[in-house]
Amino acid sequence: MSKSKNLYIKTFGCQMNVYDSERMATSLGADGYNEVSSPEEADMILLNTCHIREKAAEKIYSDLGRFKSLKAKNPDLKIGVTGCVAQAEGEEIIKRQPLVDIVVGPQAYHRLPAMAKSIENGKKVVDTDFPEEDKFEHLPAAPKTKRAPSAFLTVQEGCDKFCAFCVVPFTRGAEVSRPVLQIINEARDLVERGVRDITLLGQNVNAYHGAMKSGDANLPQLIKELSKIEELKRIRFTTSHPNDMTQELIDAHGEMEKLMPYLHLPVQSGSDKILKGMNRKHTAKSYLEVIENLRVARPDIALSGDFIVGFPGETDEDFEQTLELVREVKYAQAYSFKYSTRPGTPAAENKNQVPEEIKSERLSRLQALLSQHQKEFMGTMVGKVLPVLLERPGRLDGQLVGRSEYLHGVHASIDQAQIGDIVNLRILGADTNSLRAEFVSK
Repeated sequence: MSKSKNLYIKTFGCQMNVYDSERMATSLGADGYNEVSSPEEADMILLNTCHIREKAAEKIYSDLGRFKSLKAKNPDLKIGVTGCVAQAEGEEIIKRQPLVDIVVGPQAYHRLPAMAKSIENGKKVVDTDFPEEDKFEHLPAAPKTKRAPSAFLTVQEGCDKFCAFCVVPFTRGAEVSRPVLQIINEARDLVERGVRDITLLGQNVNAYHGAMKSGDANLPQLIKELSKIEELKRIRFTTSHPNDMTQELIDAHGEMEKLMPYLHLPVQSGSDKILKGMNRKHTAKSYLEVIENLRVARPDIALSGDFIVGFPGETDEDFEQTLELVREVKYAQAYSFKYSTRPGTPAAENKNQVPEEIKSERLSRLQALLSQHQKEFMGTMVGKVLPVLLERPGRLDGQLVGRSEYLHGVHASIDQAQIGDIVNLRILGADTNSLRAEFVSK
């Protein structure tokens, strides 16, 4: 029997990368690798990369440089780069950092066990193809171990929107949706292992159109099928595009009890001129109409968004229009970034780049407004009794931490319940990123 080997995975970026890392660990686990928590213990190190953030590739090379001493101590140590930077950079990664043994894109990681065998003989492997086979069909089943109460489940990959600032269509490919039955089976497996809250993932998840017996299913139909799993108590989805928020999906928020009252719906800018430059194909008005319809369907819905400031050509007036949209929506939570160029995207070629100091000043103003609204929303929770899914022990004795329907972290001293239970907690106070509560009932 071959000696077991240790695997260390460092994950960057989005929830989909978290999901992918889990599946990589499962795939290599079937080949004798045990996941460990530090690179010093590892026989194989994988960096699962994200290409969204500024200078993402340079940060990966910096990380790789830190592994040189580990490779010197253990010449048999194997190092791989996976994910979107791997897809974008390909063989260039090994040219720049020869200690790398494997480069594999996000659509080919089901081939990792075969690659691991190939590199045992000193061979280096690069696989950034978009294979015809369904990687999910070729991944081994996850071991029947206990899971945390919340989990991610990828249902759709790729994007056909081609926003002018984004590399996702090039690193993840065209939109592809997994079949309904494949998703249902994976969800049932997760639930059998203790999961109660599933977030459906996709680069453009609300464009989901997966195959089922009666033809393609859309996202509301998928959610309806998942709702039939009795012990699955909560369903969420991210990330969505405003153009794919159909009325059927909007209505689902008011009709499906298990669909949580929280939606991440990026807008990026409040200026129609900038939205056109971004190739977003929606306007501020059409976005606000979606928000209005969502609030009619589900008055208690909490909204999250994404913003990019300093996109090429953005004027003071354009930025003020973004602030106006934020004031109208009042997001419960939001993510905001300075625009940064991505080689190969149309916006990177735009000559009308905004100076860095202006981008920084605008971002500071936007984040101050977003933080104010987040604080106000959290303040509205005080005094309410909220159903909270308990996820893990807290820092104090007897304390448990869970998530509200709105994704707030909530902590309370509880001895009448355990992890995985959904309990009613009365909110006593709001901190910057969490809520303090007391137990009311199961």
